[in-house]
Amino acid sequence: MNQFPQQSKDIQQRINLFLEAQFDEIENHGAPLRDAMKYGLLLGGKRVRPFLVYATGEMLGAKEQSLDYAAAAIESIHAYSLIHDDLPAMDNDDLRRGHPTCHIAFDEATAILAGDALQTFAFDILTQTPHISAEQKLALIQILAQASGVQGMCLGQSLDLISEHKQISLEELEIIHRNKTGALLTAALKLGFICSPHFADSILEQSLTRYAEAIGLAFQVQDDILDIEGNSEEIGKPVGSDLTLGKNTYPKLLGLEGAKQKAQDLYLTALSELDKIPFDTTALRALAKFIITRKS
Repeated sequence: MNQFPQQSKDIQQRINLFLEAQFDEIENHGAPLRDAMKYGLLLGGKRVRPFLVYATGEMLGAKEQSLDYAAAAIESIHAYSLIHDDLPAMDNDDLRRGHPTCHIAFDEATAILAGDALQTFAFDILTQTPHISAEQKLALIQILAQASGVQGMCLGQSLDLISEHKQISLEELEIIHRNKTGALLTAALKLGFICSPHFADSILEQSLTRYAEAIGLAFQVQDDILDIEGNSEEIGKPVGSDLTLGKNTYPKLLGLEGAKQKAQDLYLTALSELDKIPFDTTALRALAKFIITRKS
C-alpha cells in the first residue's frame, strides 16, 4: 500500500501552518496584495515540492525547522508560477484546484503583483533559514534561482507558449517539460539535500538528481494523460484544456498507451536510482508511485 497520501497530508498541514504564519505580521495598508498572495499560496494543492524537500532532508538528517523554510520558499515560487500561468496572456484559465484563479478572484493587475511578490518572498524566506551555514544558504538561493528562471521554469513556460499550434518533436517536448515542470521538482529535492549534513556528497547528489529528473518528467506525462482521461472535479480544471490550447502533449506524440508506457519507464528509472542510495528511501519511493497513479 502506498503511504504517500498520509505522509502528504501531514506535510500539507505543517507547511500550510508555516506559510500562514509568515503573513501574520505583514501589514496590507488597505491593499489587496497580501490577501491575493495568501489566496494563491494557500488555495490547496498536493504540496509535492514541499514533500520532496521534507522527505529528502529528513532521510539525510536535516533539521526539520530548516526544511520548513526551504519548503515554504519553493512552494511560494510554485504558487507564483501558477498565478502567472493562469493569466489571460498565458493559459487564460478561470479555475485552479477547483477554485477561481487569482486574477478572477481579485483582478489581473493584483494577480500579477501577487506573483511578483511571492517570487521575492521566497528568497527572503531562504535568507532566514536556521541551523545551516552561510554557504548552505547561498547554495539554497542559487539552486532555487536557477530552477525558477531562464535556466529552468520560465524557459520551459516560454518554450511551451511558442510551441502551441505547432508540431514539435519528442525531444523538444522533453526540453520544455524538464524545464517547465521538472526543474522545480529537482530543485525541491536539492533544497532538502543542501539542508542536510551530507550536502557536500556529490555522488549522492547525482543519484538524487537523476531520481528527481525522472519523476519530474513522469509528473508531466501523467498530467497529459489526465487531461484526456481525468475527471474535471478531481483535477480542478476542465478536461481537454491542453488540446483546446493546441498544446503538444505526450499522448499527442506517443499515443495514449505510449504515454502510459513512458510514465512507467520513468518510474522504473527513478526506482533504480533510489537503489543506489544507502538511506531509507521509502518516502521517495511512495512519491514516485503516487506520481504515476494519481488521478488529480
